[in-house]
Amino acid sequence: MRLDVIFRVGAKILLPIMLLFALYVQFHGDFGPGGGFQAGVMSAAMVIFYAIIFGLETAQKVFPPRLAEIMVPAGVGIFAGVGVIGMLLGENYLNYSPLADDPAHGQEYGILLVEFGVLVTVSGTMVAIFYCFMGRGR
Repeated sequence: MRLDVIFRVGAKILLPIMLLFALYVQFHGDFGPGGGFQAGVMSAAMVIFYAIIFGLETAQKVFPPRLAEIMVPAGVGIFAGVGVIGMLLGENYLNYSPLADDPAHGQEYGILLVEFGVLVTVSGTMVAIFYCFMGRGR
């Protein structure tokens, strides 16, 4: 009997839970500890866990290396873009107040967008680093 069947079934159960917890940390980040960095590391850990259980080639089919390379500058662009939008609307860089009619809601939307940019960058960076290390011996 092969033990990898147990690992694969366990992984299929754990992966959605890992994603759900990463999303919880992402969206809870403006109210308490957590946010984009932690959620990005957790979502990257999900891809790394998938690669360990199912193999690197399978993981690269699900999450291509090119996607990881695109995510790094895309997240920085999201972060910077939120600041530029604030400037275009007549406020200081990264002042989120003009993003909504109510300044409090604008701050909330801005923080969520910036944290999403951090998640995208951190997740892409961690997965790209993992792929680089795993691909060295090939």
